[in-house]
Amino acid sequence: MKKIFFLLAVALMAFASCADSKQAMTVTVTNPLALERTGEMVEVPMSDVVAKLQLADTAQIIVLDADGQQVPYQVTYDEKVIFPATVKANGTATYTIQPGTPEPFNVIACGKYYPERLDDVAWENDLVGFRAYGPALQARNERGFGYDIFTKYNTTEPVLESMYAEELNKEKRAKIAELKKTDPKAAAELGRAISYHIDHGYGMDCYAVGPTLGGGTAALMAGDTIIYPYCYRTQEILDNGPLRFTVKLEFNPLVVRGDSNVVETRVISLDAGSYLNKAVISYTNLKEAMPVVTGLVLREPDGAVVADAANGYITYVDPTTDRKGGNGKIFVGAAFPAQVKDAKTVLFSETEKKERGGADGHVLAVSEYEPGSEYTYYWGSAWDKAAIKTADVWNKYMAEYAQKLRAPLSVAY
Repeated sequence: MKKIFFLLAVALMAFASCADSKQAMTVTVTNPLALERTGEMVEVPMSDVVAKLQLADTAQIIVLDADGQQVPYQVTYDEKVIFPATVKANGTATYTIQPGTPEPFNVIACGKYYPERLDDVAWENDLVGFRAYGPALQARNERGFGYDIFTKYNTTEPVLESMYAEELNKEKRAKIAELKKTDPKAAAELGRAISYHIDHGYGMDCYAVGPTLGGGTAALMAGDTIIYPYCYRTQEILDNGPLRFTVKLEFNPLVVRGDSNVVETRVISLDAGSYLNKAVISYTNLKEAMPVVTGLVLREPDGAVVADAANGYITYVDPTTDRKGGNGKIFVGAAFPAQVKDAKTVLFSETEKKERGGADGHVLAVSEYEPGSEYTYYWGSAWDKAAIKTADVWNKYMAEYAQKLRAPLSVAY
């Protein structure tokens, strides 16, 4: 009798194991490069997960690593399950997706629309922060054409919302206005205390954009003339964490080479653990191919620049708004998954320098845009007060990032 019970128990365990295997999806991630890939986001279509696991609409899933530990994940606006993978050089790693109740995950990549600050859209992850300027700023004739950068250190948590709250605090702003009449020194001290242009121990805005391409904006070119985009017209936040922030920006119509009503659309996403955003650019109603550039504004005519067309990246060491060095240096860069035609430094004439708010020029990567296509590239920054301390380390990061773009992780299941 005991033997019968034992055999029955074994059979039930085998049945349960078989049932469990039908409710699990093994994902194998392969790294073709001789570089370790750490925390790099991989994507699996949610439709494949649902089909494989035979999930009901309300079912929850979990993602497990090879040790059976839960891995944070997100289902994106375009119905992909994304999670960070770590794969050794020329190696593979396996992950499992199965039904289950996920542990709570910290929100790492997130952002917000700020109508109270002239329609800024600002976003961040654990390493960096950025913003794009909106229609209210353009209505005031302020010329902020490119992306702005927020530096970040001493924290991996979101800080931009609290920075904006202090910067825009109505009561404190009213107090500053009062103090200016009676105690200008106290007014200045309070202004510094709430300003995000001052480092309060977790980062700041010390990057100058002005009427330039700023920290990595793309623009069409007619001959040698950049057709500068202005502030976005509409914004839509598509993903808001925990691992990816995505925003869709649409711009006002342009006249380009006689083509009227040319409308630029950008889809920008920032993943946890990355210094770089992904940008997907398209132009509707453009009739013929023309050059498109990605630019980094130069604040020194002889600044430290790398313009490497063959290996697909450009970088610059920005002196920040404090030329005395108190705010350190900001490393900016862009990387390209497809071959670019050229990468170079272009300095402004004295006349254009005045038109561009005193900037000295751009480092540009030049590609060709075909009507009806998408132009994809990656742009971002780091700060020498945080983890990346030198230009050499930043250039190595950018060179390896470009390699990874051109040899992506492969995902099989």
